[in-house]
Amino acid sequence: MGFQQVSEMSVPLLDLKAQYERIREDIDAAIRRVLESQHFVMGPEIEQFEAEIAEYCETRHAISCGSGSDALVLALMAHDIGPGDEVICPTYTFIATAGAIERVGATLVLADIDPGTYNVSLASLEEAVGRCSQPRAILPVHLFGQMAPMDEVASVAREFDAAVIEDAAQAIGSREPAGKRAGSHADIGCFSFYPSKNLGAYGDGGILTTDDESLTHRARGLRTNGWVTGPHHRHAGLNSRLDVLQAAILRVKLQYVDHWSHERRANAYRYDDLLVAAGAEIGPGDFKDLEIPIRLPARVPAPAQHVFNQYVVRVPAEHRDPLRAHLKSRGIDSAVYYSVPLHLQPRFGALGHERGDFPEAERAARETLALPIYSELTQDQIEAVVDGICGYFRR
Repeated sequence: MGFQQVSEMSVPLLDLKAQYERIREDIDAAIRRVLESQHFVMGPEIEQFEAEIAEYCETRHAISCGSGSDALVLALMAHDIGPGDEVICPTYTFIATAGAIERVGATLVLADIDPGTYNVSLASLEEAVGRCSQPRAILPVHLFGQMAPMDEVASVAREFDAAVIEDAAQAIGSREPAGKRAGSHADIGCFSFYPSKNLGAYGDGGILTTDDESLTHRARGLRTNGWVTGPHHRHAGLNSRLDVLQAAILRVKLQYVDHWSHERRANAYRYDDLLVAAGAEIGPGDFKDLEIPIRLPARVPAPAQHVFNQYVVRVPAEHRDPLRAHLKSRGIDSAVYYSVPLHLQPRFGALGHERGDFPEAERAARETLALPIYSELTQDQIEAVVDGICGYFRR
């Protein structure tokens, strides 16, 4: 393939400056609009953004808030979930997923993941239900930009009249096999606008999506210290309002997010083509007999849609960190997400889990590596990453 001909170049994990240059005029105009209005808290800009997100996510309502973490907390609070209630989530996820359950005082119940999608394993979910007296909610995570099996999760939840809350922080715009958008398949969907997300703010931000009028009413009150109307504060809530400047910026970026996700998919398929040609293989499995011991993300058949917030490959555990160091020496950034699953975190030691309880999550924690995948990534940069990987394994 001639990879050795590619010169070393800097390849950051994410290049937000390159993204800004593409939309600078629109972003600057949106910021000026807010500054000229001098309307910085709630108001028309927030209302219009919420309406646009609801339309994009194919839901009736959207409720903005201060962060993706707050969105999860508000979703649990809107369902009156608290002390004594059991909530199930995967052990392989960002700690904020479990942290939201912890913050409302509910009991965290963990499940393992599917090795191909990194989303909750249905077999492990059913086993987790068996460890509950009466689960109040299931909180699946659409990890790395691919939706969890929502029809199956909802079927399990219905058996126990449990709520389903989507942690869609990494998955705006993704679709499940029937074509439904992330955030539209559960009682409430929760999104993050952290800057590294496909739809990222210039600071923190989050939003909830739902078709349910009652949940919408409660969430709107809960995000403003429990205020509903007039002088009355009926519930203990949060002060978690999306900043108006961030809403204006996100309204601009929302117009581009589908195009950026398309470019991310195109970059993922370029990686696939080059790495498969070098001897890697797509989908889960072992590394035996692979010329380049790399396992690539499984393809998602249409109309399902992976938005590749991260492009995550697997390498043998003994090679993962040395490969990262080799790439870094060539100016190529990479990342390891969730190197310690929740059940092995000291914070959740009281749950009583031990190493080996959730083997797929533990294996993913040892083997996964995220490569640069942002939409502005060039063909030369992708080839430089592949060249670095091949160079390491062919030494």
